[in-house]
Amino acid sequence: MSHLFSRLYERTLQWARHRHAVWLLGLLSFSESSFFPVPPDVMLAPMVLARPTRWLQLAGITTLASVAGGVLGYLIGVFALELVEPLILELGYWGSYETAREWFVRWGFWVVLLAGFSPIPYKIFTIAAGAMALALVPFVLASAVGRGARFVLVALLVAWGGPRVEPWLHTYIDRIGWMSVAVAVVAVALLQL
Repeated sequence: MSHLFSRLYERTLQWARHRHAVWLLGLLSFSESSFFPVPPDVMLAPMVLARPTRWLQLAGITTLASVAGGVLGYLIGVFALELVEPLILELGYWGSYETAREWFVRWGFWVVLLAGFSPIPYKIFTIAAGAMALALVPFVLASAVGRGARFVLVALLVAWGGPRVEPWLHTYIDRIGWMSVAVAVVAVALLQL
């Protein structure tokens, strides 16, 4: 269990070099925005490491697929919220969902823009946006800007760091992964207080 992230990282590096890696990245990005728990960064970073000259293209694919998946999440919030509420509860996302709803009431459009950098899973924001009847066009624009900024930043940093980052990342990926989980848990706990 302690090497969970290093095993995932090694597997993702293999996928990143696969001839259909771009399709896998798009599928992961799409599904993460509406229902899948793994963020696309875990595939985007190794793909940029494998193909640093294509960092902007990969960030763009990740963004477009994520926004499209976000629209699916929005539609789930509009048309099928009662069907997914038990799943949100079962997965332990109900507190995050309630927090997202409160933020929508307070800040509306700006929440979607900042959601790309939030520790709360993005799918919670997409479903909540639909449930709260946020206008679709501003939702899509805010998703594109927020998610785009996040993925461009990740891709640019990995491309800039290049191969010299890979040994460091390989050595510390388990610590980084578990620290990220701990930060997310603390952030969600603080948000609920």
